[in-house]
Amino acid sequence: MLENYVKKILNAKVYEAAIETPLERARILSDRYQNDILLKREDLQPVFSFKIRGAYNKMAHLSVDQKAKGVVAASAGNHAQGLAESARRMGVKATIVMPHTTPEIKVASVKARGAKVILHGDAFDEAYAYSQKLVREKELTYVHPYDDPYVIAGQGTIAVEVLNKVREPLHAVFIPVGGGGIIAGMAAYIKYLRPDIRVVGVEYEESACLKAALAAQERVILPFVGIFADGVAVAQIGQNTWEICKDHVDEVISCSADEICAAIKDVFDDTRTVNEPAGALAVAGMKKYIQREGIEGQTLVAVTSGANMNFDRLRYVAERAEVGEMREALLAVTIDEQPGSFLKFCSAIGKRAITEFNYRFNDQHQANIFVGLKISDQQERLAVCQMLQQQGYAVVDLTDNEMAKAHIRHLVGGRTQGRLKESLFRFEFPERPGALLNFLKQLGKGWNISLFHYRNHGAAYGRVLVGLQVPESDLQLMEEQLKLIGYPFWNESDNPTNRLFLG
Repeated sequence: MLENYVKKILNAKVYEAAIETPLERARILSDRYQNDILLKREDLQPVFSFKIRGAYNKMAHLSVDQKAKGVVAASAGNHAQGLAESARRMGVKATIVMPHTTPEIKVASVKARGAKVILHGDAFDEAYAYSQKLVREKELTYVHPYDDPYVIAGQGTIAVEVLNKVREPLHAVFIPVGGGGIIAGMAAYIKYLRPDIRVVGVEYEESACLKAALAAQERVILPFVGIFADGVAVAQIGQNTWEICKDHVDEVISCSADEICAAIKDVFDDTRTVNEPAGALAVAGMKKYIQREGIEGQTLVAVTSGANMNFDRLRYVAERAEVGEMREALLAVTIDEQPGSFLKFCSAIGKRAITEFNYRFNDQHQANIFVGLKISDQQERLAVCQMLQQQGYAVVDLTDNEMAKAHIRHLVGGRTQGRLKESLFRFEFPERPGALLNFLKQLGKGWNISLFHYRNHGAAYGRVLVGLQVPESDLQLMEEQLKLIGYPFWNESDNPTNRLFLG
């Protein structure tokens, strides 16, 4: 099977639209991790993503009749741009079905390249179903984002360029994984020519479909897909890509949103370009691999796969990058409610910089503060907590607490009053016009809303923290009602930040 794919890769027609991207040494990352780290800059493609390779190669192999009728695809953005640009160059009509959650920068880019855009559904699966309806009704040719041999072969040309440039021993190549097109293509070529090189897939932890498939030894469908890294938001690995990945990918590493944000910052520091979350995913996974294995003096390649980032999303990335890099600790600390307590606390933490300090008067005796501190690594974070506890402070480490990072740091203060118990729920819902109104309407008027915090951070989904005053007898009924809304939610009533700052 690999031999057939290698032939397709070597005969792929990509360079009429794509460019051979540079393989750049990341000086800062290399120095920090004591390895020779190279970035394969697919974010520099004409559509700011590697996707143009596979899209153009597929279209180049269509018949005259297929081109005359036109092409269609479902895509969250990067494949859409690649197909739109390919169709424009060939003079073929292209229709792109995109989820409503697609970042506006990608929608605008597709339209600018002459393709017709249809927004349908909240996720890829819904957009895909509608695109198949167009295939049946209008006899359009579907160009799959990843699960097509010609698309896989087009992405595989990246591996050709890497191996042509790196003549010295190469320890590992880190590749982002969504549906598997790029890793399948690159793995086929690398393992055929250089089986000694490790091929490592990197997934966002909320869309880790390849990792789940490898664990089950068969393709599985994830029950929930997070879309922070929208370029890899896929619930199931492709059929064609699975046939390659199951035997030729050495391992898969999953990364959190915070770790991805830190990687975006890393790429920016070295290249002065801003990758989208999926674009920096391979760098995030590479860092985890280095730290886990403790390797030094090796040559490593990470594919920076895309740079289609909404500008307003940068606020969230900047906020989370320091935590993801383990250079900021978020703590809840109880101090005495009296003059000089803040000075005493600052003296206790020494010369460490305070990145954030949130406080609201509670009672005459004690105050709970939300504080961010600059640290060098996780060991220092643990040491700071221990040091403060030894000096008599009550400390809760909130660095890994999602509710604290998304809501509490913006909402410190205010406590519930009244006889009814307050239940706290954290929601994520598609970020599109009317989504918040729809959420409130479906929530209904049966229970009093005691807290509501909504924050738009430029991503494809909104974050809401809701406090509901509900009698004990209605708790089960309320949770059933919340499930009917259809948005992912988490019960945060027992979260320690609730007691410290809101309860």
